[in-house]
Amino acid sequence: MKTLLLVLAALAATTLAPAQKVFPGLKAILTDAEWKRAGLDRLTPDEIGVIDAALIRQQAAAGAAASSVTTPSAPKRGWLERFGLPVSNDDWESLPPLTAKVVSWESPNRFSLDNGQIWEGVETIPYELVGKAVEIRARPRSEFVLFVEGRNTTVRIRRVR
Repeated sequence: MKTLLLVLAALAATTLAPAQKVFPGLKAILTDAEWKRAGLDRLTPDEIGVIDAALIRQQAAAGAAASSVTTPSAPKRGWLERFGLPVSNDDWESLPPLTAKVVSWESPNRFSLDNGQIWEGVETIPYELVGKAVEIRARPRSEFVLFVEGRNTTVRIRRVR
């Protein structure tokens, strides 16, 4: 018998819960002790009606926001973002290549260009670069490659200054 009553009570609660979308008012939600502790017992019925109306507006706005889940302005988060990793949103393919002339070697794997920039190889640079025209092209994830004049190969590099 107890089980049947519990099942009926649960069924009634789940059936009535979605139907109750209208805010019942503060008086119905708060206990008498909470009502007095909040100082609402000192307010006029009109003042309580103003508060109830504001809560109803807020509840309606929250419901409307929850129902419009598909917002086109909300970008999808990729797996990199979910793990806190940086995501490059730049369009590296549209970046123009940098063409310059190598002026000097700064160290065995670091060179300076005629525009004042200094670059170094992520891997060993096996070419003599001084006096040669080079082209630096962007690659994904903020990486760059060096194309050397007259060579059919690329070298990964990074900008130092």
